[in-house]
Amino acid sequence: MISIEKDLTYAAAANIVALTAAVWDVATRRIPNLLVLAGLTAGLVLHLVYDGWHGLFSALLAGFVAGAIFFIFYSAGGMGGGDVKLMAAVATLYGFASMPYLLVLTSLAGGVLALAFALRHHRLKETLFNVGTLAAHHAHEGLTPHDTHHVRNKSSLRLPYGVAIAAGCLLVAAGRG
Repeated sequence: MISIEKDLTYAAAANIVALTAAVWDVATRRIPNLLVLAGLTAGLVLHLVYDGWHGLFSALLAGFVAGAIFFIFYSAGGMGGGDVKLMAAVATLYGFASMPYLLVLTSLAGGVLALAFALRHHRLKETLFNVGTLAAHHAHEGLTPHDTHHVRNKSSLRLPYGVAIAAGCLLVAAGRG
């Protein structure tokens, strides 16, 4: 019984943080640091309470690995710092065992949402061309931001990636169902 209870607690906490961040991200294009800090703290405390030091280590490792992977995309100009911190927070809440699923499902959700976003704004052809441009840039220049195709360019389409992270969290929770 305690295993089901703790898994539901982790999933509920991760989804509350992610869904709140997604709404905030859509409305303001920012993810509040206080929300991320609350998620990180809750993840560490919950894992410590339920699983002791091993749980705390699992939560720390999950947050570090997920954050490090998303930091690569941030460094390449592909997402904002709030997205990196949010992914670290929800990975901390889910723990290391669920972290790979969270990363894959969030990435898949992000791809689907990006296509839908480009279609909605009638910029699918341009977006697909830009993906090719970015791939060529990164193949030659490494993971450095492109001169024009990056998240800080106000004229480019910018998906509120908090929505993709929330979708990934919901999909992980549904998979545990």
